[in-house]
Amino acid sequence: MTTKQRTVLKQQLLTECRRVQQQKADTARQAMLEVQESAIESQSATEDKFESFWEACQIQRDLFARQLDEALNGLQALRRVPEARSPKDQPGVGTVVITDSQRFYIAVSLGEIKIEDELYFAISAFSPLYQAMASSRVGDTFSFRGKPYRIEEVF
Repeated sequence: MTTKQRTVLKQQLLTECRRVQQQKADTARQAMLEVQESAIESQSATEDKFESFWEACQIQRDLFARQLDEALNGLQALRRVPEARSPKDQPGVGTVVITDSQRFYIAVSLGEIKIEDELYFAISAFSPLYQAMASSRVGDTFSFRGKPYRIEEVF
Protein backbone atom coordinates (compact mmCIF):
# COMPACT_ATOMS: atom_id res chain seq x y z
CA MET A 1 0.00 0.00 0.00
CA THR A 2 1.40 3.38 -1.00
CA THR A 3 1.64 6.34 1.35
CA LYS A 4 -1.14 8.07 -0.57
CA GLN A 5 -3.40 5.00 -0.29
CA ARG A 6 -2.71 4.85 3.44
CA THR A 7 -3.60 8.51 3.85
CA VAL A 8 -6.83 8.06 1.86
CA LEU A 9 -7.76 5.00 3.94
CA LYS A 10 -7.20 6.88 7.20
CA GLN A 11 -9.33 9.76 5.93
CA GLN A 12 -12.09 7.31 4.97
CA LEU A 13 -11.94 5.67 8.39
CA LEU A 14 -12.08 9.02 10.17
CA THR A 15 -14.98 10.18 8.00
CA GLU A 16 -16.93 6.97 8.63
CA CYS A 17 -16.27 7.17 12.39
CA ARG A 18 -17.54 10.76 12.40
CA ARG A 19 -20.65 9.73 10.44
CA VAL A 20 -21.44 6.85 12.83
CA GLN A 21 -20.79 8.99 15.90
CA GLN A 22 -22.99 11.81 14.55
CA GLN A 23 -25.73 9.25 13.87
CA LYS A 24 -25.52 8.10 17.51
CA ALA A 25 -25.85 11.71 18.70
CA ASP A 26 -28.80 12.39 16.39
CA THR A 27 -30.59 9.20 17.50
CA ALA A 28 -30.12 9.98 21.21
CA ARG A 29 -31.25 13.60 20.69
CA GLN A 30 -34.38 12.46 18.81
CA ALA A 31 -35.24 9.83 21.44
CA MET A 32 -34.84 12.42 24.19
CA LEU A 33 -37.20 14.82 22.39
CA GLU A 34 -39.78 12.08 21.80
CA VAL A 35 -39.83 11.16 25.49
CA GLN A 36 -40.31 14.83 26.44
CA GLU A 37 -43.14 15.22 23.93
CA SER A 38 -44.80 12.06 25.23
CA ALA A 39 -44.68 13.41 28.78
CA ILE A 40 -46.17 16.74 27.73
CA GLU A 41 -48.95 15.09 25.72
CA SER A 42 -49.99 12.92 28.67
CA GLN A 43 -50.52 15.84 31.05
CA SER A 44 -54.27 15.49 30.62
CA ALA A 45 -54.21 12.16 32.48
CA THR A 46 -55.18 12.00 36.13
CA GLU A 47 -52.65 13.53 38.47
CA ASP A 48 -51.46 10.29 40.18
CA LYS A 49 -50.95 8.44 36.92
CA PHE A 50 -49.30 11.46 35.38
CA GLU A 51 -46.71 11.82 38.14
CA SER A 52 -45.50 8.23 37.88
CA PHE A 53 -45.51 8.47 34.08
CA TRP A 54 -43.65 11.78 34.28
CA GLU A 55 -41.03 10.21 36.55
CA ALA A 56 -40.58 7.30 34.12
CA CYS A 57 -40.21 9.80 31.27
CA GLN A 58 -37.60 11.75 33.24
CA ILE A 59 -35.59 8.56 33.82
CA GLN A 60 -35.72 7.74 30.11
CA ARG A 61 -34.89 11.31 29.17
CA ASP A 62 -31.87 11.25 31.50
CA LEU A 63 -30.72 7.98 29.93
CA PHE A 64 -30.93 9.46 26.43
CA ALA A 65 -29.24 12.65 27.66
CA ARG A 66 -26.29 10.58 28.91
CA GLN A 67 -26.13 8.76 25.56
CA LEU A 68 -26.21 12.11 23.76
CA ASP A 69 -23.45 13.44 26.00
CA GLU A 70 -21.30 10.37 25.31
CA ALA A 71 -21.89 10.69 21.56
CA LEU A 72 -20.99 14.39 21.61
CA ASN A 73 -17.83 13.63 23.60
CA GLY A 74 -16.96 11.02 20.95
CA LEU A 75 -17.44 13.61 18.21
CA GLN A 76 -15.15 16.00 20.07
CA ALA A 77 -12.53 13.27 20.38
CA LEU A 78 -12.80 12.56 16.65
CA ARG A 79 -12.16 16.24 15.89
CA ARG A 80 -8.83 15.89 17.68
CA VAL A 81 -7.75 12.77 15.75
CA PRO A 82 -4.89 13.71 13.46
CA GLU A 83 -5.77 13.10 9.82
CA ALA A 84 -2.17 12.60 8.86
CA ARG A 85 0.49 11.30 11.19
CA SER A 86 4.18 11.00 10.72
CA PRO A 87 5.19 7.40 10.10
CA LYS A 88 5.87 5.49 13.30
CA ASP A 89 6.02 1.83 14.07
CA GLN A 90 3.97 2.09 17.27
CA PRO A 91 0.17 2.36 17.70
CA GLY A 92 -1.29 5.75 18.61
CA VAL A 93 -4.40 7.86 18.15
CA GLY A 94 -5.20 8.17 14.47
CA THR A 95 -3.21 5.12 13.41
CA VAL A 96 -4.23 1.98 11.62
CA VAL A 97 -2.80 -1.17 13.17
CA ILE A 98 -2.72 -4.28 11.02
CA THR A 99 -2.23 -7.52 12.92
CA ASP A 100 -2.06 -11.09 11.73
CA SER A 101 -5.78 -11.51 12.52
CA GLN A 102 -7.50 -8.09 12.60
CA ARG A 103 -7.26 -4.47 11.51
CA PHE A 104 -7.71 -1.68 14.05
CA TYR A 105 -8.25 2.06 13.80
CA ILE A 106 -7.33 3.93 16.96
CA ALA A 107 -9.83 6.76 17.50
CA VAL A 108 -13.05 6.07 19.46
CA SER A 109 -14.78 2.82 20.36
CA LEU A 110 -17.32 2.15 17.61
CA GLY A 111 -16.75 -1.50 16.78
CA GLU A 112 -16.71 -2.68 13.17
CA ILE A 113 -16.19 -0.15 10.40
CA LYS A 114 -16.22 -1.36 6.82
CA ILE A 115 -14.15 0.46 4.19
CA GLU A 116 -13.88 -0.92 0.67
CA ASP A 117 -14.95 -4.42 1.76
CA GLU A 118 -12.33 -4.53 4.54
CA LEU A 119 -13.32 -4.68 8.21
CA TYR A 120 -11.59 -2.43 10.71
CA PHE A 121 -12.33 -2.24 14.41
CA ALA A 122 -12.49 1.32 15.69
CA ILE A 123 -11.19 1.31 19.26
CA SER A 124 -10.42 4.00 21.78
CA ALA A 125 -6.98 4.73 23.18
CA PHE A 126 -8.59 4.10 26.58
CA SER A 127 -9.78 0.59 25.71
CA PRO A 128 -8.13 -2.45 27.31
CA LEU A 129 -7.27 -3.78 23.82
CA TYR A 130 -5.38 -0.62 22.96
CA GLN A 131 -3.63 -0.68 26.34
CA ALA A 132 -2.45 -4.21 25.53
CA MET A 133 -0.95 -3.10 22.19
CA ALA A 134 0.20 0.42 23.05
CA SER A 135 3.84 -0.33 23.82
CA SER A 136 4.23 -2.85 21.00
CA ARG A 137 5.97 -2.10 17.72
CA VAL A 138 5.79 -3.55 14.24
CA GLY A 139 6.90 -7.18 14.47
CA ASP A 140 6.01 -7.49 18.16
CA THR A 141 3.38 -9.79 19.56
CA PHE A 142 0.93 -8.75 22.27
CA SER A 143 -1.81 -10.72 23.96
CA PHE A 144 -5.36 -9.72 24.76
CA ARG A 145 -7.74 -12.02 26.64
CA GLY A 146 -5.47 -14.94 25.97
CA LYS A 147 -5.29 -14.36 22.21
CA PRO A 148 -1.94 -13.43 20.69
CA TYR A 149 -1.71 -10.73 18.00
CA ARG A 150 1.33 -9.98 15.87
CA ILE A 151 1.60 -6.39 14.64
CA GLU A 152 2.43 -6.44 10.95
CA GLU A 153 1.97 -2.80 10.07
CA VAL A 154 1.23 0.56 11.71
CA PHE A 155 0.48 3.73 9.77
